[in-house]
Amino acid sequence: MENKSHALAAGAFVLLVSALLVALAMWLTRDVALRTAYEISTREPVTGLQVQAAVRFRGIPVGKVLAIEFDPKIPGNVMVSISVDDSTPITESTFATLGFQGVTGLSFVQLDDTGASSVVLESKDGDPARIPMRPGLFSKLTDQGASAMAQLEETTRRLNILLAPEQQKVLLDAVHNIGQAAGNINQLSLHMDQLLQGQGGPGSVSVPQLAQDISATLKALQATSAEASRTALEGSKAASELSRVALRLRQSGGSLDKLDQGADAMTLTGKNLNASTLPRVSRAADDVAGAARRVERTAGNLNENPQTLLYGTGTVPPGPGEPGFVAPQGTK
Repeated sequence: MENKSHALAAGAFVLLVSALLVALAMWLTRDVALRTAYEISTREPVTGLQVQAAVRFRGIPVGKVLAIEFDPKIPGNVMVSISVDDSTPITESTFATLGFQGVTGLSFVQLDDTGASSVVLESKDGDPARIPMRPGLFSKLTDQGASAMAQLEETTRRLNILLAPEQQKVLLDAVHNIGQAAGNINQLSLHMDQLLQGQGGPGSVSVPQLAQDISATLKALQATSAEASRTALEGSKAASELSRVALRLRQSGGSLDKLDQGADAMTLTGKNLNASTLPRVSRAADDVAGAARRVERTAGNLNENPQTLLYGTGTVPPGPGEPGFVAPQGTK
């Protein structure tokens, strides 16, 4: 009977300590800051953004994400509900973007202000104010990269058309016609020399025949010039298009520059993650595992011998009716 009372007391003590620990944890993690609710509606994808994700104003944590759902007012939009500290300078020119935390794939809401307005953006009870969301860095890189690739593909297609076997034949014919025109001009020059020298006899030049030769030569030269001009124009267009795409890719702030900056940022973040975050996470995991083993060992000891909470880990002497009990002898 005495052992049962000890076990009951030990159980009540464990429950009391557990309740105190839970109350202490709730008290330590309570949120007493005054915050204001806002809404963000966007058609951009919010991949990686989760509830309780951080909200930062120019890199400073100022709140968290409350909910992510579809916008009931604008079909197709995603609405992100956030809560922000009242001390945050949210104005009518404040906008939001989606930021990424290193290489983990997790996202957070980044707030910024253009400075165009100093009017405070106020939210009413039941009707939170809305903050516009702009495309982030990766969205811009994706859009510009797709556009640049489309232009490069179009330029390559035009070059392939220009260098196709049919176009090569046209170019060769144009060169051949130019050669024939040069020969006709040379022959015309000889005929003019003969005419000016007044040669007679069988080798003399007939003026009507000379006029016909000149007319035929000019027509052939005109056709050849038009064909060569059309071919050169197509080549110039293709070269100009390719040059414009290459310039857009190479210019400062262009797609290649932004891709290079994004790659450098991801590399630096990965180095920081490997140098500081991962070792801390590993040490924390080892500490948690050790604490869990100690808690499991303590729970096993309590399960086997609950009265150790009251009497400690020493051996408890057997009571009356238990094996090994020896009645104390009276003193004389």
